Amino acid sequence: MAEEAKNAGAEALPTKDIAEETLVMVENAETPAPTATGGGWWLTRRLGAARRLASVTSWENSKIAEMEAELKKIHEQLEMKKSAQAEKLKNSAAAVHRAAEEKRAAAVARRGEEVIAAEEAAARYRARGQAPTRLFGRG
Repeated sequence: MAEEAKNAGAEALPTKDIAEETLVMVENAETPAPTATGGGWWLTRRLGAARRLASVTSWENSKIAEMEAELKKIHEQLEMKKSAQAEKLKNSAAAVHRAAEEKRAAAVARRGEEVIAAEEAAARYRARGQAPTRLFGRG
């Protein structure tokens, strides 16, 4: 008998999907008027639930928007850091290139000085008419 009472109560409630019905009610923005038989109480409850659901959905959307804004801000900061690091790497590459050029120039200058010194030594030996005792720096 208790089962029959439960089943009878379940049959008294409408079988339409609650979510669809409440969304339609919220969109229409109708406030149900209680009937003389008192059957509109469940409609009032569903409207209240729909309003709470809309409030929760609104809160969720605002939090998601906040998180997306924070994510965008962090992304922009990372892009700035990335570009700064790229600039530092370009500057250090330029410094290495500059140092290499200076070393090449110093080596060329040193080689030129060695050639000049060798030519002067050869001119001295020719002027004296004698051969060098050391050959090519060995000896």
